[in-house]
Order: sequence, then structure tokens, then C-alpha cells
Amino acid sequence: MAARSGDDVAIAELLTRYRWLARSKARSYFIAGGDRDDVVQEAMIGLYKAVRDFDPSHGVAFAGFADLCVTRQVITAVKAATRYKHGPLRHSISLDAPTDRSRGGTQTVADTLCADVGTDPAEIVVSAAAVRRLGSHLDAVLSDLEADVLRLLLEGHSYVEIAQAVGRHTKTVDNAIQRLRRKLAEHLVSTAVE
Repeated sequence: MAARSGDDVAIAELLTRYRWLARSKARSYFIAGGDRDDVVQEAMIGLYKAVRDFDPSHGVAFAGFADLCVTRQVITAVKAATRYKHGPLRHSISLDAPTDRSRGGTQTVADTLCADVGTDPAEIVVSAAAVRRLGSHLDAVLSDLEADVLRLLLEGHSYVEIAQAVGRHTKTVDNAIQRLRRKLAEHLVSTAVE
């Protein structure tokens, strides 16, 4: 097989021919903190490994071997993404991210953070009021599930632990966290504009 000997054209042909397999497998999975393209990319990596490692002398059809390699690669990526040690990466926000993407502003998250913690009583009162406003806003806009997920997330629980605690699937927890992020971002943008 030409692909096995390193022929780039043959490898590209096999990757193109079996791309449907990678996309088909990717539909069944999700990666916490990622999107569909991330799962497809992992599936394509599995397909590439199948092309690289396939040995026709074992008497197995390439399609079956590729199916196994793609599935294993995607499952490995899903498991790696749900490990607790990756939590800070999944829940982080870039300091260089714009605070308001829709208006094309140049203000970043870092710009909105205080440079120093003041001891001025007026600043403390204003900060406390902002925290109370945020709490009231979250009480008003979060569903019961989202509120439970937020509480458990702030306590440092993983997606799997949160899912078990609330009696839902990890995908439901992931969706709730994405809604939480969106609602929090909308609130932060609206208060930054005021």
C-alpha cells in the first residue's frame, strides 16, 4: 500500500475517501469545552493514525480498522477533556478577549479589571453593590438547574461530578455551563456600558 510507505498523495486520497467515517463518528460525541469541529479534528487524527498503522497482512479490511482507530481517538479525547486537571483551561477567559464583540470595541477583559485593590470606603461600597447586583441578576435569569450547576462549579466539582449531583447527563451540564457563560458575559457587558 502506497500510503503505508509514506506517499503523501496516497495518504491524502485515503483521508479524503474516508472523511465521511470521521464525520459520522464525530456526531456521536462531544468534547467538554469544545465544539463539533474539535471532535471532527480528533476523528481525523484517528483516521490518519489508521492510514499510518494499517497492515493488510492481518486480514482485516481498512474500513473496519479505520472505524476502530477513529472511535478510540475520539473517546480518548473526550476522556482527556473531562479530566479535572483540565478544568482551569475549560473555564478560563482570556484577558485579551474583547468585552463587547458585537460593538467592535477595543476594550478587553484586562482593561475592565482593577489595577489595584483600593481601600477607599467609597470603592468598597461600590464594589459590594456591584456584587449584589450580579447576585440579583443571576437569581433572576438562571434556571434552577443553572443555579445548581454554578454552585457546584464554583465549589470546584468536575462535569462528571456535577452531572451525578444534579442527576443529568454531562452534555446537559456542559450546555448549562455554556448558557451560564453567555448570561454572565451579557451582564458584564451591560454593566460595563452603564
